[in-house]
Amino acid sequence: MTKDGGRRIAIAGGAMLADPARLDDGAVTPADPLFEPAWWRARGLVHSASRGRGSAWFVAAGTRQWVLRHFRRGGWLAVLAADRYVWTGEARVRSFAEWRLLATLSALELPVPQPVAARYQRGWLTYRCDLITQRLGDGRPLSDVLVETPVDAQRWRAIGAAIARLHRAGVDHADLNAHNLLIDSLGAVSIIDFDRGRLRAAGRWRSANLRRLHRSLVKITAPLPPGRFLPADWANLLAGYEAPLAEAPLSAVE
Repeated sequence: MTKDGGRRIAIAGGAMLADPARLDDGAVTPADPLFEPAWWRARGLVHSASRGRGSAWFVAAGTRQWVLRHFRRGGWLAVLAADRYVWTGEARVRSFAEWRLLATLSALELPVPQPVAARYQRGWLTYRCDLITQRLGDGRPLSDVLVETPVDAQRWRAIGAAIARLHRAGVDHADLNAHNLLIDSLGAVSIIDFDRGRLRAAGRWRSANLRRLHRSLVKITAPLPPGRFLPADWANLLAGYEAPLAEAPLSAVE
């Protein structure tokens, strides 16, 4: 058992990191091909949920509601190696790093998915990797919500407050955008996709996260009907971000 509660399991060509309580429940075991969508599809338990540069699937089987994500590159490197990364040691495997970060953030009761399992498979000098997390209820990406309807002031403030909780805990989200913010039917906000995220001391990265999100919102709403992202919406988000309630002592590093 690792110090973050995970169990490292050797598999053919690589290794798996798993939460035993969530994974090995008798219905599925680490020996099953859990990271293969075709295995779930043959059982009628998976459907596509792709967004962003990765490939993702929803696994639904009773109380087991998971998101399976295969890591893929973005940008020009995707042309050369769509889903392969240079091997620099197990400690730097991207799915393992995200699993460990999510385990830490879940222990702090932050609005993030709980990690279930991660794996990597090595080639010669490269590796491929995957991650399974617990699905966050009926949450939908903010980008999808904005396509259908404007978001009210209360929800913009809730989005800001959720981001503030992460930042107060020292969490630098490497790709904070409108696809990675989920809003459920009750208005609760969660944040997903922590690939390359990390814990840091307070710094300029906080404002960089917010600027990245602002650029994302501008880009996503540009082709949508007017009123989907107004200056007042951003002001409400910042009001939620700066509210005293968001300043609870949740810091992991400060």
